[in-house]
Amino acid sequence: MSAKILYGKDFAAQIKESARTEVDKLKNQFNVTPGLAVIIVGENPASQVYVRNKHKTCEELGIKSEVVALPETTTKEELLAKIDALNADKTIHGILVQLPLPEAVKAHSDEILNRIDPLKDVDGFHPMNVGKLVTGTPALVPCTPAGCIEMLDLAGIEIDGKRAVIIGRSNIVGKPMLHLLMARHATVTVCHSHTKNLPEITREAEILVAAMGKPKFVTADMIRPGAVVVDVGINRIAPKKLVGDVDFDAAVEVASAITPVPGGVGLLTVAMLMKNVVTAAKLQLGV
Repeated sequence: MSAKILYGKDFAAQIKESARTEVDKLKNQFNVTPGLAVIIVGENPASQVYVRNKHKTCEELGIKSEVVALPETTTKEELLAKIDALNADKTIHGILVQLPLPEAVKAHSDEILNRIDPLKDVDGFHPMNVGKLVTGTPALVPCTPAGCIEMLDLAGIEIDGKRAVIIGRSNIVGKPMLHLLMARHATVTVCHSHTKNLPEITREAEILVAAMGKPKFVTADMIRPGAVVVDVGINRIAPKKLVGDVDFDAAVEVASAITPVPGGVGLLTVAMLMKNVVTAAKLQLGV
């Protein structure tokens, strides 16, 4: 058996096309152009690449894009003041602070992210949006787990009633994924570094989500034959070599469907960010 490969490019294109349609509707019906502001502090090369990709995708879809580049020496107070100004700017519907922040302000990351207006929090990290996710109230949801759900839907993979296992309990992927899968009526188990008999649990999964940040951690013998494997991990093991949290070459012979790394879930994150910008604009317009 050889699994169907779930390439992120195909699903990202569909998500972006849907976002483009919604952008056009907002422009035509309300004369509003959704706007995204991305704040980048310092000159981290990886962060600069991510920000360029976001800016380029905004331009492709007709979304207003503002990149706020601040020097490495920016203080917490200066950064908070910039966020306050963007919160007040009615032409900006989404605000994102690119992580990681420089060492000088890194310790204040939570305070900085929480300063963003929850209605403009397109990363879905604000406690108010987290609370809404937990209680099943419509809100802005973290892009990567939301992209995983969107991908499963577009691929025609049933979630309702399935047994799902998540390896990893981060606030960015693991915990939001738990609530998104439960909202779709899956029975969900979350595993982590303290979980005992991990392979025994993962072999029960019809949908297995790997998000712990350990290269090739999930081996073929941990996967139930015919399971759908969603690999969220991105691990650099050489200057130009990326691998996921799953041993792809072995897993592809056991799973029914699997996401590759690179080329899988990572491509969905920016697409879902665009969708969140549109959703934020609608929330602020009350439509």
